[in-house]
Amino acid sequence: MIQVSNLRVNPRTVDGTQSSELRAVTHALLKRLHLHQADIQSIDLIRRSIDARKRNNVHLLYTVHANLVGGTNAERALLTKLTARHDEKNVSLVTPTHPHYPSRKNNPLEQRVVVVGAGCAGLFCALSLAKAGLEPLLIERGDSASRRAQVVDYFNKTAQLDPESNIQFGVGGAGTFSDGKLATGTKSPLHRLIMETLVGHGASQDILWDSHPHVGSDVLPQIVDGICTDITLLGGEVRCRTKLVDLVLSDGKVSAVRVLTTDPTTQLTTEQTIPTQHVVLASGHSARDVFEMLYRKHIFLERKTFAMGVRIEHLQADIDRSQYGPFAGLPSLGAAPYKLVSHLDHGRSAFSFCMCPGGFVVAAASEPEGVVTNGMSLAARDGKNANSGLLVNVFAHDLPGDNPLEGLQLQRTCEHTAFELGGGDFKAPAQLVGDFLANQRSSAQGKIEPSYTRGVTWGKVDACLPAYITDTLRTCIPQMDTQLRGFAVADAVLTGVESRSSSPIRVTRTPSCQSITCDGLYPCGEGAGYAGGIMSAATDGLRVAQALITNVHGKDN
Repeated sequence: MIQVSNLRVNPRTVDGTQSSELRAVTHALLKRLHLHQADIQSIDLIRRSIDARKRNNVHLLYTVHANLVGGTNAERALLTKLTARHDEKNVSLVTPTHPHYPSRKNNPLEQRVVVVGAGCAGLFCALSLAKAGLEPLLIERGDSASRRAQVVDYFNKTAQLDPESNIQFGVGGAGTFSDGKLATGTKSPLHRLIMETLVGHGASQDILWDSHPHVGSDVLPQIVDGICTDITLLGGEVRCRTKLVDLVLSDGKVSAVRVLTTDPTTQLTTEQTIPTQHVVLASGHSARDVFEMLYRKHIFLERKTFAMGVRIEHLQADIDRSQYGPFAGLPSLGAAPYKLVSHLDHGRSAFSFCMCPGGFVVAAASEPEGVVTNGMSLAARDGKNANSGLLVNVFAHDLPGDNPLEGLQLQRTCEHTAFELGGGDFKAPAQLVGDFLANQRSSAQGKIEPSYTRGVTWGKVDACLPAYITDTLRTCIPQMDTQLRGFAVADAVLTGVESRSSSPIRVTRTPSCQSITCDGLYPCGEGAGYAGGIMSAATDGLRVAQALITNVHGKDN
């Protein structure tokens, strides 16, 4: 088929519907190739991005695949004609690849593979194992996604935290309540397979071609629960409210897991030992008790760079105008995102993270007396505010001693301090950007109303973060204002703390994806230190599944 890239479309010609988008793209394609509608058999959108480098001349850019009437011969003839006219730029012949799940085979294992954690990594790992016929057992300490939404709503209203089921724990993991952003800095042919799986369970088809795809926290619960249903139908099993409490090792190998299962009706808890020789550990970056258990078991852990900071909120309309100028507000452009970074000469940097257009700052605690913030957007991204993490890296040498768990301790200390500064009940400390830059307390909001779900207490955010983080933020925020006009506006809101952007620990593994000190243990995903977001976590889940399948079935699968 023919691939055409950099097709420019005026965003004013698209009303936000797929039908108008396809008409505009088709018109641009026919003009670019000097063809008529009758020459085109089919068109597939491959990528859509927004070129806003010139605010007074914003364009939509597309890459498309087109099948011509007459098939390959017609497509080659067209490319030859364009080449003769020196008009072949951004036009090529391509043969698309289609990644797929492993083929199903008989299960040779007497003991089930146990996948710990039903976040993105664990879900896609278990789904791949199930499709391969290995009938995994997927255990999750929290609730199903649909039940979990009720638990999160109850916490937001009452401040009654369930440490086992919350924004961090439960089917879908932390990503379920953080907008469902699917953009990633990594490249893998598996990304298309992940996207198609999400679309097959209810995500909008737009994610297949949008350069900044997202699903929305109102849509994700039904999707991840649907993936659990697929795992079950393929012979696997999904157990919610089932928590890993111990690994049983024998001669340096996994021989069993011990779990606690809580009956949701009676609240009775039972302990069970499950024999297994294969454990995928995809427990997420907030399962601190799991890291502590691994440390006691002398399973090798190492420190890794992570990041902490605050959430920053602006009016979404102001961000739209800064990004899109007179084109702001067009349905085809939607709520504008941003991505900022500021590097300092002494090696520190500040950067935006998990930016949520038209979103909300959410209470993301998973432990008592600890305030954690995160961001989320619904599918429509129609909230009044924009918010983003504003983070600074924490390096291994920033931490005292050599204990690999020191990063966890720093997170806990900052979260507990934020809880105290907020005044209890999981209220969060907040400060206006103008006051933060002047190093003075805030006493009230400006024109931007904080969206943090448990409410804020005005003051200073400095005390809940190390000085090297707050000093870096004070230097970098004005620099970021040169990249995005209005970023340093005085009444923008800072809410603390954002402490769970990534894991401070890596559970080091071999090229076969097994722990370097424990055969049969497969560290996986963001919590194990091998991913940083939904797409990279899901990709790592598929990668670990393939390594395990190869170990069981051999390299022919």
